[in-house]
Amino acid sequence: MTIKHNRRKKIEELKTASAGLRKDIVEMIYTARAGHPGGSLSAVDIINVLYNYKMKHDPENPGWAERDRFIMSKGHASPALYAVLGNCGYFPGEEFKSFRKFGGLLQGHVHRDVPGVELSTGSLGQGLSVASGMALGSKLAGKNSRVYCMLGDGEMQEGQVWETVMTAAQYRLDNLCAILDYNGIQENGRIDRIKKLEPVTDKLKDFGWEVLEIDGHDYVQIADALDNTGAAGEKPLFIKANTVKGKGISYMEDRFEWHAKNPDKEQLAQALKELGFKAEIKDGN
Repeated sequence: MTIKHNRRKKIEELKTASAGLRKDIVEMIYTARAGHPGGSLSAVDIINVLYNYKMKHDPENPGWAERDRFIMSKGHASPALYAVLGNCGYFPGEEFKSFRKFGGLLQGHVHRDVPGVELSTGSLGQGLSVASGMALGSKLAGKNSRVYCMLGDGEMQEGQVWETVMTAAQYRLDNLCAILDYNGIQENGRIDRIKKLEPVTDKLKDFGWEVLEIDGHDYVQIADALDNTGAAGEKPLFIKANTVKGKGISYMEDRFEWHAKNPDKEQLAQALKELGFKAEIKDGN
């Protein structure tokens, strides 16, 4: 359930916990020998605040009707969501070792067999459409649930996203919050070189959304922005979160080659050291 007490203390606790989440991410990808570390590390702080500060949810009852929903539209960054869900108690931490393994619970793209996951994702551009449908359904049913959806910046080049941007404004979905993990890099290079999004905030305002721009690694800014969901009056909220690809691991930061690449043994050891953990690496996982 959402924790209400001592906001400042809670945010500091979440910030401190971020190193452990990053450790889980890089170890998952190292063990699997595959995955998407860059976008997982850029997104994890936001997901951490969502689940441990903002959202109504219950790991003991994932299907609770009154819960808030989160859609991870950039489904290839599954390690970030899995790390948060596992640490929230949706499944045992031992499951991290099953990441991308045949028959394992935690497959490469987010999917609904995982407790706490609302939608199987990975085909980019579709998550916001489903989130909007959930938000509209909640309104029609008279429920107070909110829906949050995280998109990647490369994903914003999909036409379906902009169709949904129009629809959500048309239906005044003030219970919907879209969060853009804007790390500036997609699989093959920088966003501005491939297909520019800017001025993305002006575009979204013109489409009828309330828009905020934040540092997506500043826990106070993340919490403040999420607290604005529904505050604009009959407008959906769009949060442009400026992030760093590979945040927290020096050799991954702002490097497009770490969009989809697994660290070797030495690189994992360096990552763990930078995150403040002792490198105890076992081969043969």
